[in-house]
Amino acid sequence: MNRNLLSACVVAVVLAFFLTILLQSAKAQQAAVATADDGTLKSLTAIAGAGQMQPRAFEFLTELSDDIGARVTGSPAAAQAVDWGVAKMKEIGLENVHTEPWKLSRGWTRISADAELIAPIHRRLMVDALGWVGSTAPGGVEADVVAVNAYQLPDELKNNSGSWRGKILLMIQKGDAPKDRMEAFAKFGDFLKAAHSSGAVAVIGGQGGRKATGMHLTHTGALGFDAYYDIPVVSMAAEDQEQLERYLDRGKTPRLKINVQNRVTDGPVDSANVVGEIRGTQNPEQIVVVGGHLDSWDLASGSTDNGVGSTVTLGAAAAILKSGYKPKRTIRFVLFTGEEEGLLGSLAYVKAHQADMGNYLGALILDSGQGPVVGFQMGGHEELIPTFKNFASTLQAFGKLDVDNEVEFGTDTGPFTLAGLPGINLNQDSPDYKYTHHSPVDTLDKVQPEILDRNATIMALAAFWVADRPERMASPWPPEKTAKMLVDQHQDGILKAFGLWPFGNLGSEPEQK
Repeated sequence: MNRNLLSACVVAVVLAFFLTILLQSAKAQQAAVATADDGTLKSLTAIAGAGQMQPRAFEFLTELSDDIGARVTGSPAAAQAVDWGVAKMKEIGLENVHTEPWKLSRGWTRISADAELIAPIHRRLMVDALGWVGSTAPGGVEADVVAVNAYQLPDELKNNSGSWRGKILLMIQKGDAPKDRMEAFAKFGDFLKAAHSSGAVAVIGGQGGRKATGMHLTHTGALGFDAYYDIPVVSMAAEDQEQLERYLDRGKTPRLKINVQNRVTDGPVDSANVVGEIRGTQNPEQIVVVGGHLDSWDLASGSTDNGVGSTVTLGAAAAILKSGYKPKRTIRFVLFTGEEEGLLGSLAYVKAHQADMGNYLGALILDSGQGPVVGFQMGGHEELIPTFKNFASTLQAFGKLDVDNEVEFGTDTGPFTLAGLPGINLNQDSPDYKYTHHSPVDTLDKVQPEILDRNATIMALAAFWVADRPERMASPWPPEKTAKMLVDQHQDGILKAFGLWPFGNLGSEPEQK
């Protein structure tokens, strides 16, 4: 190749490189001004300022955590929290503030849980009952401990359940873990029924038979969707449980005295969601739901699960109202109850509004603890990702916000997803949440006010943008499309296991003949 030709090639390559850079920069700039182009930039700027100036979210969380505390669905404290939510919504100026009642199949109250090792040595053990489980005989029982492998429950039931009468079952985890943890969790309820029928007196093992996370911590929680189990089930501090496992590995049989006392009602108890809204100026019948769950567990004050979600919701509403701007469509703020017992409040909400669900655009939910929002999970609505990415790119002052296609059925996004709507989860970076949630350290000191205010501002901006943009963001998908998406996302198994699959055979490929 001659020198002139070589120089021309080099110049061409360099020009192509810089042209690529310029095109990429142009695309980035285009994304950055997308919000300005859709006419929402002025209002969003005002909302961002309002969210950061004299925010109230941490004030709300302090009241909820310290003055009301634990809020188990159906309890007097939960009813007090509902009244508090109504008062706060009215105080910040929301419209149409009201409650929407629903019923929980039965109420449950924790009384006490104690355990002690009486052989080979004697010492006290740290335990707390899971939610919606039964009690031992009054005064407790003494029993030997036998191991049950949570990873091989079908084999355990088939081969060993005949020897469980009068025993305490200690859940261990050996071998290959189930590929789908949530589906395995669903099957854990069947195991508990079989254990009770076999005469076992108690089960040691947290939600789904998992060991407690953290040092000297227990974790409570429900074991199904609106489900009650007669057998007492406890979470034991990992240090204590591991000692029992060491005895069993060495061929020694630990003997315990365990006393678990809970109270359960004979019939349904009342609960309610708290609702308030900012009514739209042009299409008020079109609604985007924004919320978190107000209920909590009872080992602490429920600050990170999910006091933060409730107060971020209120803080978002306050920021929008303080800005003075109103959206084209209605933003409905909802504090759900019954989430911890199986998304019961949000399921009740969707059912109650089924007739007008065609007017809904979607739901924005926060329920992943005390960490900063790092992205938006679009609940399977892949078609919305490009538009939402453009919006997220305008929020660079809050750091990088990812947008993905994840579906979240661990919180109140789920019922909206089942209704064909984008149940948008505000994804958070909360590394300490695995310790605080459902535990005795779910307390106010674990929450940083500046992160709470940041999250409330992001929620306010996203809610207003969805409600105010020129084009409607989304409409409910037909059941066939929703079912296919859920099958493709491998969510159908867990939904069917819990009896939440409403689509029959939709979404499955027809059998080949």
